[in-house]
Amino acid sequence: MATNDSNRVGLVISTTESIRVFLSGASQDPNLSHHLRHTSADLLSQSELSYEPLRSVWMASDPSTRPELTQLFSGTRFVFSSPKPRQKSEELKSRLKKLQDLAERKAYQELVKDIAPKKEVEEPFSSYKDQLGFGLHVVVTMFTGYLVGYAAFRALFNHSPAMNAAGGILGLVVAMLVETFLFIIRSSNLDASKTRSSQTPKSAFSASSLKKNQ
Repeated sequence: MATNDSNRVGLVISTTESIRVFLSGASQDPNLSHHLRHTSADLLSQSELSYEPLRSVWMASDPSTRPELTQLFSGTRFVFSSPKPRQKSEELKSRLKKLQDLAERKAYQELVKDIAPKKEVEEPFSSYKDQLGFGLHVVVTMFTGYLVGYAAFRALFNHSPAMNAAGGILGLVVAMLVETFLFIIRSSNLDASKTRSSQTPKSAFSASSLKKNQ
């Protein structure tokens, strides 16, 4: 048996006829304090009560008139409090929403896989040829940057070997930075294209769901 009363502390038991008879007599017992008589009257009106106040009333009662504990608690049942519902955090709600959107997108793709042609998403460096081409492009860019820097410093610093080498290294670094910047731009454009293509099925699925609801 369970209860939703969160104000009770400790062991909670169900009320029986023997407990009601005992509490009825205790609420009018002049030998008990006013507090215990008031407690007995409060417990008498409850169908489920805490063990501690009942025990306090029983301990203060006259041993010659009070019932035995085994007789008093005969037929009682333990009452357990129901746990509070678990609250979902905002992070968990957001994650569940993303999983739901992903499931809807997969369901839509499964629904139209025989109708709509499958879109091939271009991945960067997806083949050995692309990787080799990019590597050669980087090497050529670095070499070109080194030559430009070397020639520029050679003309500026009157054929100084140390300065010529420094100019070549500087040109190489600049070429690498330019190549990195261009690579970031290409990757960003590709990611944006993939995002737009992935959002299209979701929008179509939402529109179809709205039409069904209407």
